[in-house]
Amino acid sequence: MPRTRHGWLFAGVALLAIGGATAAQAQDAAAQDQVPAQTGAEPAASPAGAAANGALEDIVVTAERRQQSLQSVPISATVLNANELARRGVTSLNQIQQVAPSVAINTYNRSTYINIRGVGIAQSAPTSNPGVAYYLDGVLIPHEQFIGQSFYDIGSIEVLRGPQGTLTGQNSTGGAIYVRTPEPEYSTMSGYFDGTAENYSHYRAAAAVNLGLNDNVAVRVAAVHDQRDSFTNNLAGVSTPGNSNLDSARINIALRTSDNLLKVNLRGEWFDYKTDNNAVKNRADTVSADPFTIEEDARSYLNQHGYRLAGEARYDLSDAVQARGLVSWQDGYTHDQTDGDRTATSAPRPPTANVGRISQSSTDFRTLIGEVNLLSINKGPLQWVVGGFLLSESVPVTLLTDNFHTTEFVSGNSFTYTEAKNRSKSLFGQLNLFVTPELELIAGGRYSWDKQIYRRDAVSSTVYNPAYVSSESSHKLTGKLGVNYHLGRNLLYATVSKGYKAGGVNLTVNSPNFGPETNLVYEAGFKTELADRHLRVNGDIYRSTYKNIQLSSLVGGLPVTQNALSGHSYGGELETTAQFGGFSASGGIGYLHARFANSSCISDTNSPGTDPGCPTNLRFVPEGRDLPFSPKWTINGGVQYAAALGGDFVLTPRVQYSHLPSQYATPFPSTATFVPGRSLWDARLTLDIGERYKIEGFVQNIGNKTYIASQVQSSSSATGGILYGAPRTYGVRAVVKFGG
Repeated sequence: MPRTRHGWLFAGVALLAIGGATAAQAQDAAAQDQVPAQTGAEPAASPAGAAANGALEDIVVTAERRQQSLQSVPISATVLNANELARRGVTSLNQIQQVAPSVAINTYNRSTYINIRGVGIAQSAPTSNPGVAYYLDGVLIPHEQFIGQSFYDIGSIEVLRGPQGTLTGQNSTGGAIYVRTPEPEYSTMSGYFDGTAENYSHYRAAAAVNLGLNDNVAVRVAAVHDQRDSFTNNLAGVSTPGNSNLDSARINIALRTSDNLLKVNLRGEWFDYKTDNNAVKNRADTVSADPFTIEEDARSYLNQHGYRLAGEARYDLSDAVQARGLVSWQDGYTHDQTDGDRTATSAPRPPTANVGRISQSSTDFRTLIGEVNLLSINKGPLQWVVGGFLLSESVPVTLLTDNFHTTEFVSGNSFTYTEAKNRSKSLFGQLNLFVTPELELIAGGRYSWDKQIYRRDAVSSTVYNPAYVSSESSHKLTGKLGVNYHLGRNLLYATVSKGYKAGGVNLTVNSPNFGPETNLVYEAGFKTELADRHLRVNGDIYRSTYKNIQLSSLVGGLPVTQNALSGHSYGGELETTAQFGGFSASGGIGYLHARFANSSCISDTNSPGTDPGCPTNLRFVPEGRDLPFSPKWTINGGVQYAAALGGDFVLTPRVQYSHLPSQYATPFPSTATFVPGRSLWDARLTLDIGERYKIEGFVQNIGNKTYIASQVQSSSSATGGILYGAPRTYGVRAVVKFGG
């Protein structure tokens, strides 16, 4: 879509918000009041005052370690509860970029890479960290390989934009995503079954049961089975890359004392995700021009399994102070095998000029996390949180390449064994002071200490490289300052915040360690509720200074993280939600201008070489070039109308649109790094039969648009290629609820 049209659309929505603010009267609810948490698979109830006249329900966020209304928190955020996720057809983490502005998500190989406002991660290594922190029920999931297996039975999801260097469990430069599952409910029995059947033999079944045994003990059990055939046809081989099968289950045991002073949650989750690996289209494929046809003769697979255990306790020390403690153990394992040449014709060695090969790798993440907090729980003019965070983990990795076979891994001629030991600890706190009932001041800080110890052994058919051991330590003070002005349920805010991501050690022996990166952001915004709470308009503008950017590439086939120079960006987001009777609409627009602020020399995975003025094997990145994964305009919107048919029947048609513009996967523009923009339309028709039954038909990617979802870069173990997004899919969904 042309840039000028996007600019007019952004301006038009902004004028609509300003006009609505002039015409409408905001209600006088106290902005600092806390609101109750949403529970249930698809919570239907709004707060009493809003539900009485069909107004918008409150949106709950937990970003500041307590439950608050989104409208009172000075954070640029997209928050969707279970109802909204279902309305918009969001069933996977990757789809969040279609409903939240300024978000880019790329899923390939073993990982899901999240970038917010151009900050995050583009390619991972066992020694690197993501720039966007991901949490499940308040527990940090520190590695991007294991954030997609838990997206079921969701209560809410919060997408926070900008550095989260104060109150999140781990410091982050780009933002944070909080996923909350429904809390068990006491003294009630309930549950649901949610089943979907779709083309490409996609079958998804999710279910949850709430067992409220009494007023003090409640248990919630949830599970999902999700299987899909590939969108891609493999003309050779015994596997079909793109096939997938996920089984996962979790349990949440909630306990509380009769006086409600002590509340405990014990959580456990298990997952088993099996695939035929990714359907990567070879860029040099001469067999077929069809994006969904490949030819690989190797047996490919990508299997991920593991479990998580967590315990969280809250104790009210008084009417004003609560203590919180959390501990979690996580063990996630990835094992994969890939057709390295991505053909059925490339021959293996000998001679050494042949490129046929097959590769295997395995990675095990064993992570211990602990966190403690003291926080205020009264409604006085001073609110505060203090706490500490600790992470300790080991990450053993095995990388094997077999250049003498092409269909099945037999014996590796190249072995690499590594282990990273990561330690992270921090102390943090934040004060919120209401100087007057309208004027609120915020001051927060965090001091982080990080250390990584790394060991590498490498073996080839002719050479053994003895153990290489290195370490990297970093520490940083980050924080947040802000001024808020509350006008009833409306908010004006201005903040300055700084986030940090630790440095680390590279896998290759001759590559220097990489240092920490920081991101300093100035932001101003507004949050409004208009037309008797039937219209909500939230917006912000920001400017960012991004220093020592950690950029990942490959050197000698191994991932390497480098500190580029700095980047500057500016932009803004605008989100609107409307509810008038049976009609509802939502929309979001994000603008991002992100460029390298200085020139630098770094390695280029796709075109190795040496540019004039650069050290050996480094290429030149000029000042002003786009930062990776920085889409300029992101747009989403949807409208629906709930029509009462009589009795318990309500029919709701919905149509929605999302636009993600073009972006580059690395700092080096080329056909191998360019991800073109795409615009997608979806539609669904839902029949609700009372509160217990739902039948839905849906079509996604109505126009059957062919688009590139991700660009995979080459390595010594596997040639790169293209991952295409899903073609048109359609199906039916049925939901049955039971109990009270």
